[in-house]
Amino acid sequence: MGKTISEKIFSNHCNKDVKAGEIVIVDVDHSMAHDANGPLAIDIFHELNGEILFAPGKFSFALDHYVPCPNESVAKIHATCREFAKEQKCNFFEVGEGVCHQLMMEAGYAKPGQLIIASDSHTCTYGALNCFSSGAGSTDIAGIMLTGKMWAKVPETIKVELIGNLEENVSAKDIILYLARQIGAAGATYKTLEFVGEGAKNLTIEERMTISNMAVELGGKAGIFEYDNKTEEFFNNHNIKIDTEPVKSDEDATYCRTIELDLKNLVPQIAKPHTVDNVVDVKDIEGMKFNQANLGTCTNGRLSDLETVRNILKDKKVHKDIRFYVAPASKRIMDEALDLGIINDLFKSGAIILTPGCGSCIGACNGIPGNGDNILSTANRNFKGRMGNPNSNIFLVSPETLAYSALEGKLYNPFNKNLRR
Repeated sequence: MGKTISEKIFSNHCNKDVKAGEIVIVDVDHSMAHDANGPLAIDIFHELNGEILFAPGKFSFALDHYVPCPNESVAKIHATCREFAKEQKCNFFEVGEGVCHQLMMEAGYAKPGQLIIASDSHTCTYGALNCFSSGAGSTDIAGIMLTGKMWAKVPETIKVELIGNLEENVSAKDIILYLARQIGAAGATYKTLEFVGEGAKNLTIEERMTISNMAVELGGKAGIFEYDNKTEEFFNNHNIKIDTEPVKSDEDATYCRTIELDLKNLVPQIAKPHTVDNVVDVKDIEGMKFNQANLGTCTNGRLSDLETVRNILKDKKVHKDIRFYVAPASKRIMDEALDLGIINDLFKSGAIILTPGCGSCIGACNGIPGNGDNILSTANRNFKGRMGNPNSNIFLVSPETLAYSALEGKLYNPFNKNLRR
C-alpha cells in the first residue's frame, strides 16, 4: 500500500515504516520559538534539568510578536530570550528582522522532506516548500530542545485537488477561505491537507505559503505542496543549497478524504467575525463600511502581496476615513520593496508602514483598533479580540479586496471592473 507525503516523512524520521494513526517518536530537523511563548519553553527546559541544547544549530529564537517592544515587561522577556540564545549559541532573529515563519524559510531552515516543529501554530506555512511543519506547545518544544525528538501521531491526509487557474482579482487567500467555508474550522482536525493538481502547480511559492499558512485554521496539522521547479527556484533565489530529498505521495496512497476545487469558478471571499470559517462571497456584503485596513502578517506580507496592492493603489489615495497599515513579513522583503519603489508608492497612497513582525496581527502593538471598528485584514485569524480590542470586528480578505476597498472606503468586490473614482 502506498504512502502519503506525511507518512513518508514520518517514516523517514523514526527509521521505520509507519502509517496514519500510529504513535511514534520522531527526530526533528529544526525547531523554533519566539518571544510570545519562548520564555515558557526556556523555563520548562531548565525544569527538566536542561543545560545545553541538544543541537544549537537546529534551534532558532525569534523576537517578532512584540515589536517594537511596547513596554517594560516585554523588554524583560526580550532580554531573557537574547541571553538564552547567546548562552546556547543557537540561531537568533532580532527585533525588526521580521515574522519568524518568513525568516525560517529565508534562512534555509525549512527544506523539502524535513520535519519541523515550532512554538507557533502557523509553522505549517513551510509546507509550501514540501516539508512537514507544525506547531506545538512549549512543553514539546522544551523536550525537543533537550533531546531533538518528540512524540506524535502520524496524521491522516486530505487530498485537495486544485483544478484550473484563478480569474483576475481572485487569489490564493480566496482559495483557503473558500476551503474553510466548505469544510469548517474543524474539518481537517489533526490531518494533513495535501494540495495537488494543475491548479496547485500553477500557484507561486508565495501563494502556496498563504494556503499552507492557514491549514491550521481548518484544524490541520500541516498543509503540504509537492516539490517542483518553483520550489527549486525559491531556494536558488535565496542562495540556499537543497541537501535534502523532496517527497511525493505514491499513486496508490490512501487518503481519508478527497476534495476537488475548480479555481475558475472561485470568486472573492471574506471571513466575517468572529470565526475563520464564517465565510461568504464578498459581493454578498459589498458596501459594508469599515475603519481600518491591515496588509501583512505571515499570511500575506510577502513581496508579491505588497506589489499587488501597490499596483492597485498607485497614483491614488486611500479613502480619507480609512487607516491603512502595512507590515512586511521580513526586513528582506522590506528592502526589496524599497528598492522597487513599492514602499514609496504605498506611502504616497496613504499607507502607514510598520516594523516587520506580528505586532499588529496579534494586537500587541502597531494599530490597535477602536471600539466598534470594522477591520479588513489579510491576516489569518478574526477571533474576538485578536487585534487587541474585543469590541472590534475583523474581516479576513485577500490583498486585492483590501486594496480596492481601501480606495472606496467601503467593502468593494474586486470583480467589479469600473472603480468609481
